[in-house]
Amino acid sequence: MQTYLDLFQGLDTWMQVFWVCAAAGTVIFVIQMVLTLIGMDSSDMDVDFDGADTMDLGGGISLFSIKNFVNFLVGFGWAGVCLGGAIENKWLLCFVAVLVGVAFVLMFFFIKKQTKKLEHNGAFRIEDSLGKSVDVYLRIPAGKSGKGKVQVSLNGSVQEISAMTEGESISSGQKVKVVSVVDRSTVLVAP
Repeated sequence: MQTYLDLFQGLDTWMQVFWVCAAAGTVIFVIQMVLTLIGMDSSDMDVDFDGADTMDLGGGISLFSIKNFVNFLVGFGWAGVCLGGAIENKWLLCFVAVLVGVAFVLMFFFIKKQTKKLEHNGAFRIEDSLGKSVDVYLRIPAGKSGKGKVQVSLNGSVQEISAMTEGESISSGQKVKVVSVVDRSTVLVAP
């Protein structure tokens, strides 16, 4: 009965390389996945060869990272192992395996870019309310003599902002338009 080591040593050098890449890449991939699922993922470190923005592809995605290297190894190794019997020319097999490895990295970019779109910044900037039509929540007194409140929907959340008007008082429930920003917490509205 042959052991796994005997079977491995019986393979040609090309297949040994593909199996090592597939096995090592898969083990590291599974470890990364488990760490990500339990919230201890820190393997998305970027490798910087030349400067601050050398290979940055935008949106916090870098070309050279540990995850990309592991994704390439998984694709390269398993493509070589699986296609080894179908493609006789070893150089062609290596070329196809490299293409599959690059495809795995590109898939990672696509998935990461799509998940970045799901991120939501809950930060509220009062300037974003300019020109918006808003609802009066608490009556706004006439002529800047006092403040009322308006509700504005921004970035998927409803915010209450203090509001003033230059004209007549505006009762609750009416629609008004934000004309300008008075200060960091107050806007000027008009009917």
